[in-house]
This record gives sequence, C-alpha cells and structure tokens, in this order.
Amino acid sequence: MRSSGGEHFLDAEGVSGSNPLAPTIFLFMRSECPIPAPDTEDNPAMLQVIERDGTRRVVADSAEALTILRHSTSHLMALAVLHLFPGTHLGIGPATEDGFYYDFQMDHALTEEDLARIEEKMRELAARDLPFEPAVIGLAEAQRVFDEMGEALKCELIDEKAAETLSCYRLDTLYDFCLGPHVASSGALKVFKLLSIAGSYWRGDERRPQLQRIYGTAFPTQAELDAYLAFLEEARKRDHRRLGRELDLYSIQEGAGAGFVYWHPKGALIRHLIEDFWKNEHFRRGYELVVIPHLARHNLWRTSGHFDYYKENMYTLTIDEEEYVVKPMNCPGHILIYKSRLHSYRDLPVRYAELGTVYRYEKSGVLHGMLRVRGFTQDDGHIFCTPDQIVDELGGVLDLCLFFMQTFGFEHYQVELSVRDPENKGKYAGTDEEWEMAEAGLVQAMEIRGIPYTRKEGEAVFYGPKIDFKLVDAIGRKWQCSTVQFDFNLPRRFDVNYVAADSKEHHVFMVHRAIMGSLERFFGTLVEHYAGAFPIWLSPEQAWVIPVSEKFGDYARSVTARLQADGLRVRLDDRNEKVGYKVREAQVQKIPFMLVVGGREQEQGTVSVRNRYEGDLGAMELDQFTRLVKSHIDSRAIRP
Repeated sequence: MRSSGGEHFLDAEGVSGSNPLAPTIFLFMRSECPIPAPDTEDNPAMLQVIERDGTRRVVADSAEALTILRHSTSHLMALAVLHLFPGTHLGIGPATEDGFYYDFQMDHALTEEDLARIEEKMRELAARDLPFEPAVIGLAEAQRVFDEMGEALKCELIDEKAAETLSCYRLDTLYDFCLGPHVASSGALKVFKLLSIAGSYWRGDERRPQLQRIYGTAFPTQAELDAYLAFLEEARKRDHRRLGRELDLYSIQEGAGAGFVYWHPKGALIRHLIEDFWKNEHFRRGYELVVIPHLARHNLWRTSGHFDYYKENMYTLTIDEEEYVVKPMNCPGHILIYKSRLHSYRDLPVRYAELGTVYRYEKSGVLHGMLRVRGFTQDDGHIFCTPDQIVDELGGVLDLCLFFMQTFGFEHYQVELSVRDPENKGKYAGTDEEWEMAEAGLVQAMEIRGIPYTRKEGEAVFYGPKIDFKLVDAIGRKWQCSTVQFDFNLPRRFDVNYVAADSKEHHVFMVHRAIMGSLERFFGTLVEHYAGAFPIWLSPEQAWVIPVSEKFGDYARSVTARLQADGLRVRLDDRNEKVGYKVREAQVQKIPFMLVVGGREQEQGTVSVRNRYEGDLGAMELDQFTRLVKSHIDSRAIRP
C-alpha cells in the first residue's frame, strides 16, 4: 500500500535543522500553508519582469508574479551573502510554495544573528535599485566562466541541465546560471523576511557536500507578510514535536536509531483509542482483519516489482544465506492470504484490513517528528472485487473516509482525482477499458455523495487512478490523508483471480485504501490540529482532582477512585502546591476538566468543576459529572 498521496518511496532533498517551513516543503505527507491572496490595492500586482533574452513584459497573474518575486529575492539574498561572506560558493536558490531558499557552501557556520545581518544587507542592496541583467551564452563559455569562478556546483548543474546555449543573470557581483525571469531591478524587492537556517546535502545525497540553507519569504505587501508571519507563529505553537515533549506523548530516541517513534503512556493510550475505533468501524463495514509477518523472502518483492525499483529504500538482511526484506508495505502479504484458497464470485467482495507496521529507508535530513519516519503503521485495506461491484465498494470506502474526518473534527477537506496522462497511456498498466471503468467508478461514487473534486491529469500512479483527501486543519493547512487507489498491476503480477459465473478464472479488481494514511502522521496531524487539546474521548487524562489543601486529601482520593470506577481517566494532583498553580498546570497540560475539592465540596459530596474552555461551571454531584463526561465521550464531541 502506498503512503497517502505519494509513490511507494519519495526522494526529497536532505535537509536538517530547525526550520519552520520544513513541514510544508519536505514531508511525505505534505502540509500546505495558506498564502494570503495579494491585495490589489497599492501593491505591485502588475510586476515588470525581464526575460532571459532581455525582453520585458508585465506579469498580471498574481501567482506567477509571486513566484518571480520570490525567486528574484533569493538572488538578492545570495548577493548579500557573497558581500558578507566572501569565498562562499552557490548551490541552488528556487522559489517555493511558501517563499524561497538558497543553498551555500561556506566555511562560516551561520547563526540566527547572521540572518539579521544578511537581511539588512539585502535592504541596502535593494535600495540601490540594481538591475537584473540577463545573458544567453554558449555551453562551453558557461563552463569556462563558472569554472574560473570556482563554482563547482554550478558547473555540475550546467553539465547536467544545460543545452547548447543557456541563460545567466547578473545582479551586481552575483552571476548565476538561471532560467529566469526576474524582476527588472532590485528596487521591486521591498517586502521580505529571512526565516531560518538548515543543513542540506548537495542534490539531497548524504554522500555529497554538506551545505547551509537559508529560508525566507517575500510578498507584494507588508500586510501579507505580517499575516504570514502570524500564521507561522501559530504553526510553531502547534508543532507536534514541541507538544509531544511538553505533553509527554512520544519521543524519537536518536541513540537507538533516527526515524522510529517511541510511544509514551499518554500517546500510546490515544493510539489505543484510535485503533479501537478504527477496528470497530471496519468490523461494522464488513472488513476482516488480518496480520502478516514483518519479514519475507526477496522473491515476494521481486514479484511485486519493488525489489527491482525500490531496493535502496528497503531494509534487507540475510537469513540462512538467503536475502529477506523487512516489509515496506502490506499489499503483497494481503494478496498471499487471498490466494491461499480459491474464491468464487459469490465470495466477493473480500475486504482485508490491517494496522500494519512497515519500514522504509528515509534520508536522515528529511526525517521530521512523527510526520516523516522510517517505521510507521499504515491503516491498510485491500478490497478484491468484481467489475460490477466497483461503484458500491468505492462508495463504502468514501463513506468511511468522510465518517473518519467528521469524527476527528476535520470539517473541511479537498479531494483530488488523479488520472493518467491521455497523451502518454503507454507508461500505465492496464487496458483502456479498465482505466475508463475505474475512473468512471471513482467519479460516480463521488458524484452520488456530492463530493466536489479536482481532476489531475497525469497525476495517477502507474497502476491505476486514485482519489486523495487533503484535510484542512484549524489554521488552514492542508494535510494529505485518505487515499483510494485502483491497482491493475499486482493482480497480474501475482495472478490474483476469482472464478466467475462462466466457471472461468478472471483477474480481480483490486482497490488499495488507507483512511488515516499512517497512525504516526495522523497522530501528528491531530496534535497540531487541536494544539494538543484533544477532544475528551481522546484525552489521555480527562480530569484532574485538585484538593485545596492536604486536609481534604482523603476526600479527593475517594472522588478519584469513584470516577475511575465509573470508567473515567482521572488523576489526583495532591502535590503541596497552591490551587492556582495546579489549575494553571492542568491548563498547560490541556486537561479537559479540573475538579477542585475543599470543605464545602466534602460536606455536600460534590466537586467544583472547571473546564479548559469556559472556566468555572459550578458545583456538581459525582453522578452528574460522570454523565456529563460520558455524554461527550459517547458523542465524540470535539470540545467539552
């Protein structure tokens, strides 16, 4: 099963370090930051640019203008770095969805203080209104020029990417191999901010030179930049890595191996609750749960095709002089279970599901908390069915996806339908008839449910069309989550059949589907969506009992025991601290309810209830409080 929305394995540039943009640029499950739309009032929405051949034009399209503005600002940043740190060599400096970056090879170890110096130099250079000067030169001349400049990385790029002629742009003393276009002059670059420093490897290869990367962003107006910086600050507050430490949910033990998650008791409890919910919903919908081994002989992965194409991303070991693979996905194992007996069309559909842990090698630079790891648990499902069952089976999967999103509090989402490139059908497995049937089934299932979608031609995986759901979180970021994928490839490779009414064997239609994608990524998404303040049904601790002094300790203990006996997850905070301190601590730990007990509560057999959103709710009897909490649990309410 592929991870949601991607190929089996996805190479990314090796990047490490503290970087607020890392989740939006490099993660396997990508989170897309919302960028404010350009304000047309008093801003350079009509951007004058200069092309590689020296011609000028006005760009009216705001998205194109923003990309050019940011790419030009990356050149301005590179010029500032060369002024401040002579001897620096240049890597690449593209615009990104959220801003720009540039990679530098330099002896000086950049610090946060350097960012302020570089930014100040950028403003000084921008104020000089330096022209961007393009030139188209021959390949041999470019190789000579950049070799004399000592720019070995640029020479490598030229050797790999350039044709007989190529374009370069000069900005003051910066001379760069670049396709352009750029703004006409540096005076157009007024609103920018440098954000962070990270380590990177040249071409994302850990065996190549290690570089230093500076991230920044730029906008047409100060208002847009201010809004984006406020967004980044909110994203930092919600960072699941920080909250994972503060709330004691999980850890990555680097000494034991990077990219592997250690679930602490609180995080493991939330995972257990999610898994139980997942299992119960799958049982209700006719799935059978299976479990497969973590190791299999290499022959299995040769049959599937992974051994030939993705071996560098797979962990292998030798047992009895034979090569074994630590499973990178679950689908071949599910196929073997299906093939262990002959199936009639009367047996179909067969729906297998598993919370199956898989292992894939990821470069150390792209590992990121729970969102990009080397070992993770996929909520895998595989459906084996006949062609006439396709629409109903797809509808059932979509219903399950929508139910999960609603239950976990994601009210907004976007859906993409990825289909093959109609101009290049030869690179896809399956016949025209199968692709048309599969695509029509996906479309029909979505239209029956009124699900709006965007069609993405050429974005299908080679073995079939797919649907991807992108969740929109509390601050507007999009996260890749559920995926539904057809597969015309594995049923043929493994000869997966059923006996039809004509008494002949036919290949099954096979559907891969993941509802959450992976537990690790889904958990990290939940942490950031709720900023660690989980709905009460998922909260590892649903209430703290807080006695106002030691003399009410016995009553506090009896309240705690009673509520625990009622099935609530309650903790007694009997530390020798002031009540206000304990309440603030409970707020920091995102505890839904605080139950303060003193003389009046002891006398009346009540608790004074406070919740983290509304404050003081007054006195309640224990049965009343239990009913309140259980009503939230039963309804899976988003907030108490």
